[in-house]
Amino acid sequence: MWIFNHLNINNMKKNFLLLVLTLILSISTHAADIQRMDPPFWYAGMQNSELQIMFYGENLGTYSFSLDAYQGVKVKEVCKLDNPNYLVVYLDVSKKAKPGTLKFTFEKKGKKSYKEFELKERNNKPGAMGFTSKDVLYLIMPDRFANGNPDNDVLDGYAVSREGNGRHGGDIQGIVNHLDYLDNLGVTAVWLNPVQYNKGGQSHGYSISDFYLIDPRLGSNEEYCSFIDKAHEKGIKVVMDMIFNHCGSAHWWIMDVPSTDWFNQNDHAIQTGQRLKSQTQRRMGWRRPEPLKLPATIEEYEALPQEQKDKIKAGFTTNPDALVNTTHYKWTLLDPHAPQTEKDILVEGWFSGGMPDLNQKNRHLAKYLIQNSIWWIEYSRIDGIRMDTYPYADYDMMEEWCQEIEKEYPDFNIVGEGWYPRNSAAGWWQRGAGMNKKDSGLKSVMDFDLTFTTKKEISKESNTSEGSEAGLFKIYECITQDFLISNPNNVLVFLDNHDIARFMDEGDPIWKFKQGLALLLTTRGIPQMYYGTEIAMAGPKALRADFPGGWQEDKVSAFTPEGRTQMQNECWNYASKLLNWRKTSHPVTEGKLIHYTPDNNTKCYVYARTDGKNTVLVILNGSDTIRFVDTHRFSEVIGKNTKGKDVVTGEVIDLESLILIPARGTYILELSE
Repeated sequence: MWIFNHLNINNMKKNFLLLVLTLILSISTHAADIQRMDPPFWYAGMQNSELQIMFYGENLGTYSFSLDAYQGVKVKEVCKLDNPNYLVVYLDVSKKAKPGTLKFTFEKKGKKSYKEFELKERNNKPGAMGFTSKDVLYLIMPDRFANGNPDNDVLDGYAVSREGNGRHGGDIQGIVNHLDYLDNLGVTAVWLNPVQYNKGGQSHGYSISDFYLIDPRLGSNEEYCSFIDKAHEKGIKVVMDMIFNHCGSAHWWIMDVPSTDWFNQNDHAIQTGQRLKSQTQRRMGWRRPEPLKLPATIEEYEALPQEQKDKIKAGFTTNPDALVNTTHYKWTLLDPHAPQTEKDILVEGWFSGGMPDLNQKNRHLAKYLIQNSIWWIEYSRIDGIRMDTYPYADYDMMEEWCQEIEKEYPDFNIVGEGWYPRNSAAGWWQRGAGMNKKDSGLKSVMDFDLTFTTKKEISKESNTSEGSEAGLFKIYECITQDFLISNPNNVLVFLDNHDIARFMDEGDPIWKFKQGLALLLTTRGIPQMYYGTEIAMAGPKALRADFPGGWQEDKVSAFTPEGRTQMQNECWNYASKLLNWRKTSHPVTEGKLIHYTPDNNTKCYVYARTDGKNTVLVILNGSDTIRFVDTHRFSEVIGKNTKGKDVVTGEVIDLESLILIPARGTYILELSE
């Protein structure tokens, strides 16, 4: 160092100053600290050539970015966000680009850092097949189905406890261990509640902390892909549960918010991150506030102490600085009379205080979410997506998402959760809906109307009297509203799920199970069964209960006939018989539905599924007494057929005479001459 020699400084001082100068230079020009790169890799030959890469690290936004020459790939745009720790880069990856390794350079004050990024070959494994009315989805809450790997039970300091809403220990390996059970049962697809990382002790899965990571308590990314491969080998498809509306309060974005408009009510997201950083616990303890206890009369109110009056008033006073949760009034998006402010509260309000609301109007976030779902399809070969809280996200972004998915995977299917008690609303959201001026692009919707109606009415005596309709007539009436749905065969039908009370209540008769399942598996649409339905799991405690036999310490296993009770075996055998028969029944899986009004004479709901050549006739008795059914009324669908063979019992029914059906009985008849 010539400067030290020139100043004639002694050796000790010279060495000290040299050390200080070296430290100063290293601090001012240190290498880029790249802590995250999303996605971790991508694929050559995708239909959409635009690729977004999000980099995260200390002050990455202050570095310049460049790409080493690579045929077919060029930099389109380099975007700095409000937070200097983020850098978002857009590449154009043309069809000329071959698989290989891209090399990125980050430079600052002459100091360079490098990062490699792999372009992989397109995944040629089976997958992205979609799901249709030919399928039956089996919904599994992974934490509650089976514990196949006890070694992954403890994470983030949360141990397994098989009580309450905490982690019970079920995992992906547990599902793999029972694929033969699912195959024998006869389901053709499995839908898992969210499997992406949810930091903390809750198990429901809808508070995602990392969109690119499988929850380590459930397994690894590699285990998830292996599970899908093994399911496909058995002819079972896999549907992934996703959430775009919100993330979890422990998501890494919360700890360092990318921009001022990344979240709706962004200041509250920043405050959430600050609180979490300062807290010793790993999960924010948000609780829903207790409801106000209000007096019934003004006189009672006036008699209250002033302090209590003030609390009551505060409950009705709008605080402009307070966090606004969504109203959940999903009707406002459809309502021609709703003001824009009501729609904004639904979409921009947080789903809860512990689920920060993502702003899909931010183009970088929108691209991130769209690209993430495409990455999972290509990487893991899932066959479909169930999108949580579909109406709560930005409409235009979700429409774009549907289009992008279909462009890459034409056979793929998405079902959106729209929790509406009327099919008019479900129909509004489905692609091709004439009542919606803007086409959503969403192929499949959920039929909550039929679910709630069936649950409420199936045990009642069928009645068609004007003003007091009940029982099977109300179920029939619900399905008559299909004129509001553009494609009734792309409607997901179900008896229950992880959010709704079990279809069976404790003490219910087995006929209820059989009628409910017969309706589910023979009406129009795409059936979905909830795990444990096949063994008639019942009552409030069974909503998210562990499947019996999924844990080594369980004394009995309902995965085997020996471990099931007599009633459970009767239910399982009935379900399996119907499910496996349904796979081969073209009239049911692809045919037309023709149904007849349940009259007060027979009290039976009779409908046919026909493909023009073959016909299945379904008869459900909605009465507590025997009934006779005169088949002449159904000659249009029966045609020249004279016999009907029940697909479960094998009993042959003479169609040329009155059909005697027992109280609450069920016939599913394949017709023949």
